[in-house]
Amino acid sequence: MISSQPQYEPIPDDDDVSVDQEDSQPEALEVDVRTKRIFFVLGCALLLPWNVLITAIPFFLSRLEDSPSLKLTFSSYLSALCNFVNLVSLTHATFLRKHSPSPSLETRRMILVLAGLTFMLELSTKIRLPAGLFAIFVLLNGAAQASCCSYLQKAVITVGSLYGPAGLQPILSGQAAVAVVVSSVQVLSVATTTWSLPRESIATYVSDGSAEERAAFIFFACSTVFLLFCALAHSWLVRMPLYQRVAGFLEEKSQGKSHHLADHAEEHTGLVPMHGSGRDIGRILKENIIYEFAVAYVFIITLSVFPPITTSILPTSPDIHPLLFSSIHFLVFNTGDLIGRYLCSFPSLLIWSAHRLLALSLSRTLFIPLFLMCNVQRPDSLIHSTPVISSDLLYMLILLVFGVSNGYVGTMCIISAPSLEHNPRLRGRKEDVDIVATVINFSLTGGLVIGSAASFGVKAAVCNCNPFTG
Repeated sequence: MISSQPQYEPIPDDDDVSVDQEDSQPEALEVDVRTKRIFFVLGCALLLPWNVLITAIPFFLSRLEDSPSLKLTFSSYLSALCNFVNLVSLTHATFLRKHSPSPSLETRRMILVLAGLTFMLELSTKIRLPAGLFAIFVLLNGAAQASCCSYLQKAVITVGSLYGPAGLQPILSGQAAVAVVVSSVQVLSVATTTWSLPRESIATYVSDGSAEERAAFIFFACSTVFLLFCALAHSWLVRMPLYQRVAGFLEEKSQGKSHHLADHAEEHTGLVPMHGSGRDIGRILKENIIYEFAVAYVFIITLSVFPPITTSILPTSPDIHPLLFSSIHFLVFNTGDLIGRYLCSFPSLLIWSAHRLLALSLSRTLFIPLFLMCNVQRPDSLIHSTPVISSDLLYMLILLVFGVSNGYVGTMCIISAPSLEHNPRLRGRKEDVDIVATVINFSLTGGLVIGSAASFGVKAAVCNCNPFTG
């Protein structure tokens, strides 16, 4: 219990208050280009497994043709399970773990495990399993990857924080860029399998799973090789003298060794709370509830339709192969998400007000009916209604704006909440910055979990049925 709490005045409005920043900032490290590139690669590794899973959904669904009800809800099950496991594992890695291995050991171990799990997915393209058993295999594989990514994220972000903005910025950029790269590889792999098909076969296309299988094999193989490259790049980072100087104390602490600079280094980088047990997480949670709800709602809307609903939208043009169309739709969304994050680098385009960000977040609800008006594939073959939005180009434009809004609003919420300059709720309290950032991160993950669960309801609206039974 805290014996006494400081009294805080009512929270002023976002637009009327400016907070004076303290000048006592730690001196920035000189980080070389090679180190930044390695952090970029590690940032790619953080989100590669998730992008591998969602872009491979056409292949997974092709293996579930014998189970229509399972095929209908599988992408929702996969999304919900992965995000739930991610939330639980991140909670354990951040708050409940009594002893953590060294960041270098944790990073290397998790990357290699992820490479092994991706290689197992590659093998699954050559081994035919019953629909139910295949679904269980993919779900367990996805859950294992989600758990590994949580521990990998904790290790990579911890080390990156010690390098300051020069370490964190490449990590965040890598997270955004990997989705575009993965989608591009998927489009190319699909194009190579469908390029030689005659126009007549495209117009009358009925998947036998072979094209999806070949594309997935290429895709999983490239992902496995890249993860192995990430492990090699990380080994280069650990051997650098700068790593030993900046993060060496973390390695020694994990081995039970003392280091006279450890406490100083942690306090210098903000990893150790200034108040210790004096943190009032409930107060911080309440004060920043607008930011927290806004960022959660962004991803609730996104995961409720992408990819469970968007992958069921087929092209209206008979000249476009459905598998290629689905692959392109991932690329369009991920490109939009990257553009949205990039827009946050322009000062004139930044929106810091919590209330305005909340309004933008809530407005994204409109995308749900827009997608449902497109050419959504319904399980009942007797339904042949003409979609309200019958233009493939217009659908891709809506998807692009959807991605841009996801990247922009989500990023602005994440960088606004812990900002001493732009969040008046902090009132210059530097000791609260890291806990605010942690709460925002968990709000984001919580939004992913809720959005994944909400996709079952959207599925019900699509098929006008019980989504769990078909």
